[in-house]
Amino acid sequence: MIYLLEQMNFWHWLAIGLVLLLLELLGTAGYLLWLGISAVLVSILVLMLPISWPLQWISFAVFALFTTWLWWRYQHKKDKFDASVTKLNQRSAQMIGQRSVVTEAIVAGAGRLQFGDTTWSVVTEVDLEAGQKVEVVAVEGITLVIKPC
Repeated sequence: MIYLLEQMNFWHWLAIGLVLLLLELLGTAGYLLWLGISAVLVSILVLMLPISWPLQWISFAVFALFTTWLWWRYQHKKDKFDASVTKLNQRSAQMIGQRSVVTEAIVAGAGRLQFGDTTWSVVTEVDLEAGQKVEVVAVEGITLVIKPC
């Protein structure tokens, strides 16, 4: 077994890297991508410097950890940013900018209005007549603040 490991050269590492990258195409969510890239990097290293097989495997492990860490760092920053600007699963935030038509007159600045398949409590600074188009400008708790369009 050790004899086989001593025979590891540039072509072996390149083949391992390409096989891992091809397997990544099957949809492993990035798990094999960084290992494949690391194997290709080791093949380049072995091509430039003739190093022993234990050092090749140590290089592979270091490259795998480093590339995985770089990806984690990039993705972690991206996820933080996306979470700060997304409106996914925030129904009230998604309502801002929605438009509807008043079905019953809203007097004294408060009433209920249909948006999609749900009725919402609404407040407005002006009285609204039936048939008038309105837009959501803010959300206060579970109440929508609307204005005429």
